[in-house]
Amino acid sequence: MPNVEDLTERVRAFAHERDWQQFHTPKNLAMALAGEVGELLAELQWLTPEQSAQVMADPELGPRVRAEIGDVTIYLVRLADVLGIDLVQAALAKLADSATRYTVEAARGRADKIKDA
Repeated sequence: MPNVEDLTERVRAFAHERDWQQFHTPKNLAMALAGEVGELLAELQWLTPEQSAQVMADPELGPRVRAEIGDVTIYLVRLADVLGIDLVQAALAKLADSATRYTVEAARGRADKIKDA
């Protein structure tokens, strides 16, 4: 099964084969990523919480959501690659930071944002 490094290499090769490196600036990639996240949001926008939890069972909507998540992933992987960021390490560092900020005792069962100390 492919991993993040494999995906990064495939996305990089895809862009290189099309000579798109010239367009893949961090700004352009971040804007494209935001656009794709917007398209994902549009697919879920008017669903109830219950419908959104079952979206992948919908034969029409499920594939569209999967495709939008694919687009989001591709742009995020490409942006991280262009910036030289290891996605897994960045996520693990953020998770460790969040674990300190949102301790189990302070955050369990709560959805509100904890203010910085």
